[in-house]
Amino acid sequence: MNLVLKYGGTTISSVADILEIAKHIKTLSKKNNITLVCSAVNGTTDDLIEISESIRNESKANARRLAAKITKKHDALARKTIKKPSNKKRLLQKFKQDFAELDAVIDGMVLLGEVTPRTMDYLISFGERLSIKLISAALVDLGAKSVPLTGKEAGIVTDSNFGESRPLMDTTRLRVSKTIGSLLAKNTIPVIGGFAGADQYGRITTLGRGGSDYTATIIASCIKSDQVWLCSDVDGLMTADPSIVKNAKILKEVSYAEAVEMALFGAKHIHPRAFEPLLAKEIPMRIRSSYNMENEGTLVTARPAAKNTVKCVSNIQDNGLIDIRGGSMVGNPGTAAKIFATLADAGINVMMISQNPSESSITIVVKNTALDKAVSVLEMGLLGKIIKKLEITTDVAIIALIGSGMRGTVGVASKVFGAIEKNKVNVAMITQGSSELNLAFVVKNSNSKLAVRALHEEFELDRIN
Repeated sequence: MNLVLKYGGTTISSVADILEIAKHIKTLSKKNNITLVCSAVNGTTDDLIEISESIRNESKANARRLAAKITKKHDALARKTIKKPSNKKRLLQKFKQDFAELDAVIDGMVLLGEVTPRTMDYLISFGERLSIKLISAALVDLGAKSVPLTGKEAGIVTDSNFGESRPLMDTTRLRVSKTIGSLLAKNTIPVIGGFAGADQYGRITTLGRGGSDYTATIIASCIKSDQVWLCSDVDGLMTADPSIVKNAKILKEVSYAEAVEMALFGAKHIHPRAFEPLLAKEIPMRIRSSYNMENEGTLVTARPAAKNTVKCVSNIQDNGLIDIRGGSMVGNPGTAAKIFATLADAGINVMMISQNPSESSITIVVKNTALDKAVSVLEMGLLGKIIKKLEITTDVAIIALIGSGMRGTVGVASKVFGAIEKNKVNVAMITQGSSELNLAFVVKNSNSKLAVRALHEEFELDRIN
């Protein structure tokens, strides 16, 4: 098969893990065309982000300390992972050049005294630049043919929206198919850095945190892959958080639409935009553990066989609810637009929205971390004009039931709220989209785990497979 495999940072953070993955990939490549996409070694991106914060705070010493930490970590991994002296020497020389460039970038940012979105993307791309050289060298050390490529070198071209760029797929498809296709034709395993590409002017851009998933699916779409495997430290998508529900099960199969909903409602190991490149060509995706390859994980397809009413109960904690009230809101065109434009201009993401039919109030949910800012901009911009009153509820959780089988099924809501009522949990807000793929409601943080367990039991999700 023509496979694209993506490995997350936690799975390539130790010598033993890297060697295990390299052996597995070498074996797999005997019967399949393999393209690898790798994240940065666990913790490296966080350290690079902290370097940028140190530069903003004019703490050059801390930035230097963190750069030295990254250097020491990767130098140690290289020395312990690569056994053949010539391969080790070659990798250490490449690392030395990268480390010198990283120091130069930090010096330049310190000298300017600012961190722009463009320089930030350049800085945090170093994590993947280092990891791909390490993984590729490990494959070469085992006798495989492999080449490391940054997203830019692979041919991923994006717009110039630094920090949250989007691929220009037509140009990307031409470049990636040519670059990767020529390597696969020579039985060479490309190891591509996730998360980053370059705009049309060759400037480094990033796809946002978790963007390595997105890189993998972009590559898969360009080379007409048979499957994409997202390999991380989880066994697959689950019916609920196993730390909350002890008998939560791995879902064997879900649809693209269901997987997107799960990503948006807290499945942290999937980038929500990662499915976009797969849809047109209907390329299946597997979400599986790199530590347990016997377990096939979750298969994401266009048309899954399983049609369960509900497949997953998710729980996103630590949010704030804002009830926006005002008599002048009733029948006044553009009221909602003004509210959401005010929040958008302040960079605040709204997670849930509900409006009552009388139009006298709109209720929104935002993360707790954005709550003070949201209330402040609404008060300063709209209070006393179209808004009469704001009511705030802190520390609430969003509970979402996800499953395409809910569409057109009578009685789902009554089962949901019957189970919630039995457990004496108060519901503060309810929403359901016209697609009927999810039903979401808001409860206090302290009741969220009880609600998840009650719904998991009500819909018998422990028997789903």
